[in-house]
Amino acid sequence: MANGPQALTATTVKAKVSRDDWVMRGGMVVIGIYLLVAVIFPLYSLLSKSFQDEFGKFVGLANYAEYFATPALFFSINNSLTISFTSMVITVSLAFGYAYGLTRSCMPGKNIFKAIALIPILAPSLLPAISLRYLFGAQGMIKELLMGESIYGPIGIVMGEVFWTFPHALIIILTALSTADARLYEAAESMGTSKLRTFFTVTLPGAKYGVISACFVVFTLVITDFGVPKVIGGNYNVLAVDVYKQVVGQQNFQMGAVVGMVLLAPALLAFTADRIVQGKQVALLSARAVPYQPRPNKRFDLIMLTVCGIVALTIVGLLGVAQYASLVKLWPYNMSLTLHHYDFDLRDGGSWGAMFNSLEMAGWTAVIGTTVVFTGAYLVEKSKGFTHGRGLIQLMCMIPLAVPGIVLGLAYIFFFNHPGNPLGFMYATMGILVMCTITHFYTVSHLTAVTALKQMDPEFEAVSSSLKIPFYRTFIRVTVPVCMPAILDISVYLFVNAMTTVSAVIFIYSADTQLASVAVINMDDAGEIASAAAMAMMIVYTSAGMRLLHFLLTRGIARQSQAWRKR
Repeated sequence: MANGPQALTATTVKAKVSRDDWVMRGGMVVIGIYLLVAVIFPLYSLLSKSFQDEFGKFVGLANYAEYFATPALFFSINNSLTISFTSMVITVSLAFGYAYGLTRSCMPGKNIFKAIALIPILAPSLLPAISLRYLFGAQGMIKELLMGESIYGPIGIVMGEVFWTFPHALIIILTALSTADARLYEAAESMGTSKLRTFFTVTLPGAKYGVISACFVVFTLVITDFGVPKVIGGNYNVLAVDVYKQVVGQQNFQMGAVVGMVLLAPALLAFTADRIVQGKQVALLSARAVPYQPRPNKRFDLIMLTVCGIVALTIVGLLGVAQYASLVKLWPYNMSLTLHHYDFDLRDGGSWGAMFNSLEMAGWTAVIGTTVVFTGAYLVEKSKGFTHGRGLIQLMCMIPLAVPGIVLGLAYIFFFNHPGNPLGFMYATMGILVMCTITHFYTVSHLTAVTALKQMDPEFEAVSSSLKIPFYRTFIRVTVPVCMPAILDISVYLFVNAMTTVSAVIFIYSADTQLASVAVINMDDAGEIASAAAMAMMIVYTSAGMRLLHFLLTRGIARQSQAWRKR
């Protein structure tokens, strides 16, 4: 009898690892290897290069000491921080006012205003900078409004960055303001609380995490952006442009690596702070919450209509300027209209081949990227056990969001072009452009997939397992159809960003793989500004057309795959 309790307490039941579990773990290892090759190893190569001289000899912190001892380079840090903070305050303030009008007023045309506000997402960051030159440059339409100040510098950079980052901030704040409980406003009204006090005690606290997250997102986008300061920055140096100048202009790869690591620091800090803030966020809507519905107020609705109208008119105006400039024969001397500037094959730095390369790269990025991202998210989210491995892969999936595109592109040079690297065959090919673009936008796509997968009941997998159905069959026949809306969103997100990105690919394209966004920079450098505007608008039209085609082709698929929700 004495051995009975001991035997019972000593036995431990250990879950048996099935064949499906081993296959899923093998798949996660493959995803992990991809992330190592696409993110970790290149960043390590970049870090190593910053500690070497031009002959590859280790020199410790000598390069960093030289960097901080060079005033022109060191001042770029202050310039980048100044531009980023200024743009952040202006953008978030405008986005909050715009989102407030869309969610708290009964003004007409809300859907139109929202659609207009999201248009800058379809454009490369170079486009607003080009438009601003036509508006406020030496021969600009309304240069007098600057009262003698130059558009080439901090003023132009801030204006361009506000245009480009506005929709990113708006999406976040719009989501935050949409999750409002009407009962809180009814309670404030019943107690006789003024509108202003209700705003500061109910509205603002409820949206604070969205506002803070928007601040970090805008700050990171601005401090890592290369397009706007490259086109309209003039002699006002910022970190992202310094990386380009050191590598392309002076062929000083070691100093370029140093500047890249310096640029990585604030982006990483902003990312970490954003993660901490989001970790503290709590649910604002309970099961008993009542959705907030604004009530008509002629005066308030008119104010919000005016505010949103001014912002929307500015967005459309900048796009219209770029389009008009691309059709003018010779600005400002011959204002007759022509399609001459769209003959890119005759322009220095551009060609129609660049547009076709962008379409090819964006297509492969959408297809391969969506497959890799969604499959990887499924393996991480739905597999059993392997806790530490899943946690490590999840961490690696988050890293690309903190890495500026220009830093990732520079890291790819050092890693894939390193002598003896068996993956060196990918250098200067379409493959490396696709890999870099997928990696650059991996995190947002991964989070989208994980969010969709979390909405699926784990019972799907449990029932399939009990019936001895292989996991891949459940994945294909159940998971993919149910998550089809998220999959389609990921694909169009990757396609559009592949069309508009420039910083991540500026270092790794070749003569045969030049992209449309890169051609805009090259034509602008060659003085073909009108053709640069034309190419930028072609990117906008292509991205918009793809979104429209995506909607038309997938509406039926989405309706069919989501029919179960209506039962």
